[in-house]
Amino acid sequence: MVRAKTELRERARELRRAGRTYDEIAAELEVSKSSVSLWVRDLPKPPTPPERLHRMREARWAPHRRAMEVERRRAKLAAAGEIGRLTDRELFLVGVGLYWAEGSKSKPHRLQETVVFVNSDPDMIRLYLAWLALLGVEPERLRFRVMIHESADVAAAEHYWAKLAGVDVALLDKTTLKKHNPVTVRRNTGDAYRGCLVVRVLRGAELYRRIEGWWYGIVVGAGRQPERMSDLV
Repeated sequence: MVRAKTELRERARELRRAGRTYDEIAAELEVSKSSVSLWVRDLPKPPTPPERLHRMREARWAPHRRAMEVERRRAKLAAAGEIGRLTDRELFLVGVGLYWAEGSKSKPHRLQETVVFVNSDPDMIRLYLAWLALLGVEPERLRFRVMIHESADVAAAEHYWAKLAGVDVALLDKTTLKKHNPVTVRRNTGDAYRGCLVVRVLRGAELYRRIEGWWYGIVVGAGRQPERMSDLV
């Protein structure tokens, strides 16, 4: 009996030196916490292992994170409810701003009046396509192409974007593959990564000029003088 208790005591001290808590030692040795305290109280308190510190932090911050997530969702839902159904004019204005922010633009040093829109956000693509439909751009004037890293699931991305655009995958233009650099740490990986979709409007020079004019009209309407208004004259 004495020998067994001595062995338990030595084992308790080993575990304490290894950084175990009183509760963990008591549970492993199936003894009372008071016995563990008596056996190891002369030993210095070990530093808290990193994994335990992580668990402690998570336990401390988990309620706060949950509350923040609830508040985040509440704010988003409330804001979404403030929009409602867009009128054609509202969609028109939103689309002009969307294109001018994300679409290709002609430069003074490179006149290139083409209507090309590239984005990785499916909602942006849906909104842009709805805008083109509002403008009366015929579906047969649209061309679609995927841009994606060669290390991704290219076939899956092509099917995803083709379905979103409402075309057969065979009708997509040849996919542009970005070379993979193993030195670069990429964060856009995993199943959710589908690259970008390029949407090009054929015979789009006249449409591009109208988009540029619409944008300048919005700027003037907002009470601002556009820098390149002279280009319209």
